[in-house]
Amino acid sequence: MNLEVFVLGCGGMMPLPYRHLTSVLVRREGELFLFDCGEGTQVSLKRLNLKWKKIDAIFISHTHADHVTGLPGILMLNSQVDRTEPLYIYGPPKIAEYIETSRKVLDMYINYPIIVKEITAPCLVHEGKDFYVRSFPLQHTKTCVGYTLEELDRPGEFNVEKAQQLKIPAGPLYGKLQRGENITLQDGTVVTPNQVIGSARHGRKFSFVTDTLYLKSIAKEVMGSDLLICEGMFADDCADQAKEKKHMTARQAGIIARDSLSKKMAMIHYSPRYTDRDLDILLKQAQEEYPSACLSKDRMIFEIPYED
Repeated sequence: MNLEVFVLGCGGMMPLPYRHLTSVLVRREGELFLFDCGEGTQVSLKRLNLKWKKIDAIFISHTHADHVTGLPGILMLNSQVDRTEPLYIYGPPKIAEYIETSRKVLDMYINYPIIVKEITAPCLVHEGKDFYVRSFPLQHTKTCVGYTLEELDRPGEFNVEKAQQLKIPAGPLYGKLQRGENITLQDGTVVTPNQVIGSARHGRKFSFVTDTLYLKSIAKEVMGSDLLICEGMFADDCADQAKEKKHMTARQAGIIARDSLSKKMAMIHYSPRYTDRDLDILLKQAQEEYPSACLSKDRMIFEIPYED
């Protein structure tokens, strides 16, 4: 099962000609999940040829303009097709007011259900057959949350060679063992699933953290992420400004990635003061704490494979 992450915009505060505002799309087989929806989201969706009409849920970190200004366009865009499935939108308090006000002022034509759920405490916000999305608190100038998308563990692999050694005939008995049932062979031998099925295999984890002071608690929340998308807005020489505005430096993003044992970390939400050439400063400082850090860029794609 494919798990892909598309960076639609990596900028913060204001869009630049070469940098849209923060937005990330996760594609998990046929399901699409949007994390934040800054200005320019539609442009990147179009350029990447992504099927925006299949977005199942949108997760908003907070209601600052650079994270939500693309949302009205997405809502109206979905009305251009015959959509019957509901669109779920999650976010902290005021996200419902923002959506409702936008609909009224813009006189939006909406022909599908929109279900808005506000997050008032850390919780499991969205759930599927074998995954869930969880929120956790960040600390910014207004209520802000981070998210993790986590898959449940998969069953262990069926070992055909061991089954043959135990003289289990191929067919329905294999299926029973794979469903966790004991079986009895013709000679009376009882075979349990753990004799032919390996240990459970870990699911994958994606984490999204932006617009927050550095908090030690963040590393615990995103522990073991296969991919951590994390704000790295300022360089070390702007640490005081970062603290005042309740943002993180690139170095602090590296510390979170290191302490959380994340397998990969890509920074996002850069200050517009940094041109693309200047971003190497942020990368160097993050890599001093976490050598595997990288820079996200608009329309960059990350694939998250299974570990086992």
